[in-house]
Amino acid sequence: MRIAYIGMGANLPSRAGQPEVTLAAALPCLEKLGRVTARSGLYSTAPVGLAKQPRFLNAVAALETTLAPHALLDELMKIEHGFGRSRVAAMVNGPRTLDLDLLLYGDAVICEAGLILPHPRLTERAFVLVPLREIAPELREPRTGCTVTQLLEKLLPDLNDPTHAVVPLQSDVWRAGAADDRQR
Repeated sequence: MRIAYIGMGANLPSRAGQPEVTLAAALPCLEKLGRVTARSGLYSTAPVGLAKQPRFLNAVAALETTLAPHALLDELMKIEHGFGRSRVAAMVNGPRTLDLDLLLYGDAVICEAGLILPHPRLTERAFVLVPLREIAPELREPRTGCTVTQLLEKLLPDLNDPTHAVVPLQSDVWRAGAADDRQR
């Protein structure tokens, strides 16, 4: 079994409800792909790229899985689709009902059509590194050999600077780990 790290994000309502509910409802879907061994808290983050859209809610989950990387990515896209996301019709960096990014898969380094691991922008995204550091601070990014903590310190030398806007949220829905059956 391998540990895969999945970036989770949403800033539009899905059929499950508001983004907070959507992210919680996606957890049981991830459990069908393996075993969620850890998950970060929930963070409110400023959008990247297209600024005129709602703030995102982001988190990271660690998933122990037997699925190969391509198969796992395919299943993540199916989950996104189930929550109303269409990657074909979507604009780059635009709003979305659910985004599930395969960030890391063990220590795999893959550069193939449709799959690049580690995620090509992992080291540039505070909204991923902050929740990833919460659950795996000493995890090493295989291309650089740096820990998640080191990558975040390079990206944001002053983590207390409010302009970086990765804000932890208190969420009873997220803390509970899943929405009720009506919301799946």
